[in-house]
Amino acid sequence: MPETTSSFDRPLRVRFAPSPTGFLHVGSARTFILNWLFARHNGGDLVLRLDDTDVERNTDASVQSIFEGLKWLGLNWDEEYKQSERLQLHREKAEEIFAKGFAYRDFTPAHAGDEKTSSAQGAWLFNPGMREMSREESDRRAAAGEPFALRYRVPRSPDSGVARMLHFNDSVYGAQSKLANEVEDFALLRSDGMPTYHLASCADDADLRISHIIRGQDHLTNTFKHILIFEALGAEPPQFAHLPLLVAPDGTKLSKRKHGAVVSVTTYRDAGFLPSAFVNFLCLLGWSPKNDLEFLSIDELTALFTLEGVNRANAVINFSDADPFDPKAVWLNAEHIRALPVDQLSECLAPFFKQAGFNASPEKTLAVAPLIRERIKLLGDAPAAADFFFLPELAPYDPAELIPQKGDAALAMRVLKLAQEVLATTAFDHDSLDAALRAAAAQLGLKAGPMFQPIRVAVCGRKNAPPLFETMVVLGRDVCLDRIRKAEANLQPLL
Repeated sequence: MPETTSSFDRPLRVRFAPSPTGFLHVGSARTFILNWLFARHNGGDLVLRLDDTDVERNTDASVQSIFEGLKWLGLNWDEEYKQSERLQLHREKAEEIFAKGFAYRDFTPAHAGDEKTSSAQGAWLFNPGMREMSREESDRRAAAGEPFALRYRVPRSPDSGVARMLHFNDSVYGAQSKLANEVEDFALLRSDGMPTYHLASCADDADLRISHIIRGQDHLTNTFKHILIFEALGAEPPQFAHLPLLVAPDGTKLSKRKHGAVVSVTTYRDAGFLPSAFVNFLCLLGWSPKNDLEFLSIDELTALFTLEGVNRANAVINFSDADPFDPKAVWLNAEHIRALPVDQLSECLAPFFKQAGFNASPEKTLAVAPLIRERIKLLGDAPAAADFFFLPELAPYDPAELIPQKGDAALAMRVLKLAQEVLATTAFDHDSLDAALRAAAAQLGLKAGPMFQPIRVAVCGRKNAPPLFETMVVLGRDVCLDRIRKAEANLQPLL
């Protein structure tokens, strides 16, 4: 495996360069996270650059979605740029490349060159009529106002000559090479004067002194074009590292168009993933720490991350129509919820309680948080797990659930009546309730289980609920007594 650290005598600087043409894709989020980890692990800088020169596809909503997703992750960046504000630089670099003879004007009408062939396989590589046009003729036509695209003059050899081989070393995929004769004369400027992705990206990378480019494997073949642009600019190419793709369970590339909301970062946020858990999950897609641990904090990920741990095989996100989230992602989220300090968990739960319409004060949310943390996997599970703490009336439940196992309705009624007497006079704290209700169970000749079940169902509306005494303390004496009285009325028809 190649070394991940550059031998360049310059500061370590990486960049994340999303195109604002839709919501923040989970694959883009992973690229951002791994760039962030690489920069922070090595004491470098992370540059955020919006590659927004595709004016027909860029939208303000996409820009907002990207920033919302990145800010939710909680990972900062050091510098921020928009390519659309750097168009003058791009055009100057295009003129520089043209002046050096590395590019030529192509006056072919739009799309007319697509059918040109110059290889045995019939693939369009260049238009000889334009590539070989004299500079004088090219200048004359340009001065006359004839529109043109500016194309890179990829080095070619005659049929009998030795073709040039393009090389670069990728920190994940190793040594890469391709014959220059197999690379088309790609555009640098479109006929409207706008830079192409290739030119704008490389011009900015050179100007911003980017030392390492960490991006998706789908850009691997573009790199041959990019090293040619760096060469023409007289700039040392960055060290490249391409990341394996994220794919669906059927092996297809994760697509916004095909797979929908499941590939959007905001879908995970809105469902109740913690940023730390989501970052943890995405890191494990195509990267493995040397200690083989899976549950890792941001600090641990930062300390452990190296490009040597990045795999070459594509990484699968498992989901289905019935279960939209990868089981490992959900498991990791539950682990991060349990590890979160209660005050922080309370803050995370508050917006979900508010969205559910609960009148949840910060004090009550703080009291409820430790009681449900073991019972939820996503923050979005919390309203259903905690509704009985906040709703003025319990949701309807089956009165038969009030009856203890191996008991009957009459026994359940005796428990509820005695519980009312005890709770009316007992101090409402955990230890007092514990002692008083266990004494009441002994008075009825019952074990704790048959005594507590009717009370739990009466105050919570379900058998499976948080610890009884802590729950009752949060609910308070009046609510508990009121719900037990209503449970008696519900039980009456079963006597």
